[in-house]
Amino acid sequence: MPAVVESSIEKTPGVCGGDARIHNTRIPVWLLVGYRKDGVTDSRRLEMYPTLNLGDLSAAWWYYAEHHDEIEQAIREQEACS
Repeated sequence: MPAVVESSIEKTPGVCGGDARIHNTRIPVWLLVGYRKDGVTDSRRLEMYPTLNLGDLSAAWWYYAEHHDEIEQAIREQEACS
């Protein structure tokens, strides 16, 4: 994993259910991927979450590519809860 990406994504038990999230936030990767699948643009996501930057989004897309099954499972679990 590239060092920049590795430092941008973290998993902490008890925070966001232990799901992968953007470092120092409570914004899980699965949420950003879900918005992307729904057609929300990167610029709109950055408006929605002003603490994020393009590097954070790039890290999320990289993490999703490397951990596809994990993130898809998290999305399914969240859909089942709603």
